[in-house]
Amino acid sequence: MGSRWWGSCAWLFIFIFSFLLTCEAEPQTRDPSPPPPLDPEPWPCNVSLDSPPEQRWDPVLKRFDPAFLRFAFARILQESIPKWVHAIIRPIAEEIVSCVPQPFAGEIRGLFKALDLNVGDGLLLNLAYESSAFCTSIIAQDSNGTIYHGRNMDYAFVDILRNLTIDVNFLKDGQVKFRGTTFMGYVGLWTGQRPHKFTISGDERDAGNWWENAIAAFFNRNLPVSWLIRIALSEAEDFEAAALMLANTPIIANVYYIIGGTTPKEGAVITRKRSGPVDIWPLDPLSGGWYRVETNYDHWTTPPPSDDRRTPAIKALNATGQENINLESLYKILSEQPVLNKDTIYTTVMSAAYPDKYTTRIRTLK
Repeated sequence: MGSRWWGSCAWLFIFIFSFLLTCEAEPQTRDPSPPPPLDPEPWPCNVSLDSPPEQRWDPVLKRFDPAFLRFAFARILQESIPKWVHAIIRPIAEEIVSCVPQPFAGEIRGLFKALDLNVGDGLLLNLAYESSAFCTSIIAQDSNGTIYHGRNMDYAFVDILRNLTIDVNFLKDGQVKFRGTTFMGYVGLWTGQRPHKFTISGDERDAGNWWENAIAAFFNRNLPVSWLIRIALSEAEDFEAAALMLANTPIIANVYYIIGGTTPKEGAVITRKRSGPVDIWPLDPLSGGWYRVETNYDHWTTPPPSDDRRTPAIKALNATGQENINLESLYKILSEQPVLNKDTIYTTVMSAAYPDKYTTRIRTLK
């Protein structure tokens, strides 16, 4: 991720930076079985990393109605950015795509050209997704040392994104290199698993206006937070390497990275600012810290009463007990209200030690 990707576009970044500063936002072991099929699964898809980036999403695109995708993307953009700001940024964003690192630039270009849509809009859409992941993530170690990881993805545009959610196997040489859950058209990952290595989820942390985050990305050569998750899943060979990458790589917005491994004590919540770690909160089973819960607030602070998903999750975990934690009980905990709420798009439970048990369900509050 060197400066060679960005140097030729420095004038574009400076222009956006100068302009947007004036803009104001508008308002093992016990039971690794997956949960019962109470809610539908997202479409399973394969994406070959051996294919050129511009073409690798083509088989997935064929499973969607192009008219619906155009409508969905247009609505998300219209409601995420003021029209007058969009009109000015759009042509600049189209130029910036050529400066974005691979494979993300090629994938965005291929996806949106296939839909006969503006490639600049494709980049803006991917950046807009970075700003509203209000989520709950849990890592837990059972009494035998197995690590379990679960997350609820809470997002805006619930009615659209439930229909865009996909489970993707990213294949290399015909084998699953890593797996993740995402939204069609979005090349980043907020949820993913490297088989027999580690699992990752990301929760938003006071991200600010998404275009301000984009400025940090382009001006300082930082990465979108979900792109870093995907890079870690692709490149890190073990839990420690992934944790170091997630903690230290410059990113465009504050975030919580939650990571779980395959051996006892391999689990942590990494609280991030753009430049590096603020806090690392590891599992500590010997001192009673057999689980960690992260929503969208620093764990050393008290969440606001209007959005306290942490306390109900902790209460449910304590009631379940370390000896009874597994993928099924973790799914039930993530189904407790308000941990599960009207903005929850999907729930994923996973354990890197049991990669075939990775399970995602589309959620609708009953």
